[in-house]
Amino acid sequence: MTIKDIAKEAGYSVGTVSRVLNNHPDVSDKARKKVMAVVKKNHFKLNNNAKHLKQQSNSGIAVIVKGNNNMLFATIVEKLQGLIKERGYVCLIYYIDEDENEVEQALQICRERQPMGILFLGSDLEYYRGRFGDAGIPGLLVTNSAEGMELENLSSVSTDDEGAAQTAIEYLFTLGHREIGVLGGKLENSYAARSRYMGCRKAFELRGRNFDRSRQYEGARFSMEDGYHGMLRILNKMPEVTAVFAMSDVMAIGAIRAIKDRGLRVPEDISVIGFDGIVLSQYMCPRLTTIKQDSEIIARRSLEILLGNIREELPVTYERIPSLFIRGESTCALSVQNKGDEKK
Repeated sequence: MTIKDIAKEAGYSVGTVSRVLNNHPDVSDKARKKVMAVVKKNHFKLNNNAKHLKQQSNSGIAVIVKGNNNMLFATIVEKLQGLIKERGYVCLIYYIDEDENEVEQALQICRERQPMGILFLGSDLEYYRGRFGDAGIPGLLVTNSAEGMELENLSSVSTDDEGAAQTAIEYLFTLGHREIGVLGGKLENSYAARSRYMGCRKAFELRGRNFDRSRQYEGARFSMEDGYHGMLRILNKMPEVTAVFAMSDVMAIGAIRAIKDRGLRVPEDISVIGFDGIVLSQYMCPRLTTIKQDSEIIARRSLEILLGNIREELPVTYERIPSLFIRGESTCALSVQNKGDEKK
């Protein structure tokens, strides 16, 4: 027996029967009693799996996350889950590899699950050109900018990655450092890595100094393990390094472990700056100097903008959230490092 059969026998519409079965309050006592009598008589049981899938199709917000080692993304996803549930929607989370094509994944999700909108954490902008418009639903890049993409269904909430990275390198210059290494993502498939790399280059140029990418830059995944091995490679090819800017806090944590395993100290021998401002960075020893992205505001504004695109058909929006430089204990002036060398 189906809901249609229940409706026919009870003498009410399918919509009324559905509201009774889902315990909606806007049904008369008379209708509720009549429908439930028919349900009891026929031993009818609602197919919860079908109900769940229908709810997901009608109210699902998909979240696609590239990589599973990014603690900033983990924090944002946790906040998004709560916010999406509060707004009465179903949160559909998908984790993919850092090197995968998130737009292909999104198009597949649209075919199979028919979500109302998609939030992307981690993205390569090249994948979106000429393809994401086929999704037919609103999307939003979280922490990356879609400005200049000219896609009518792709908004973004981001920080100024280039400016923040420039600030980090400038700070190291003010401390007297000149032999600076940069530990970052793979430039060929990470928009954030490319933006932060450009910020680093700009800081060097403004100081009238050359940045030797082959010697000073090391590309890796955004993880502690890759941060560790990337730092070892920097130490091997640049033994004179006195400071390192890591493009994520998890990379910085791995880098600090590698520095210590080489018998060196942070910051007495090598200063380290991270990026993201994850909670763990402020409980490390030494406490990490970092660029903090406000995960609370990023999550809230991302969902607000996406829901505006979905419910009110508002035009795409590109919003920038200010970042905050946090001075910790993992950096010091080069003169202090030199004094430390004299004491050894």
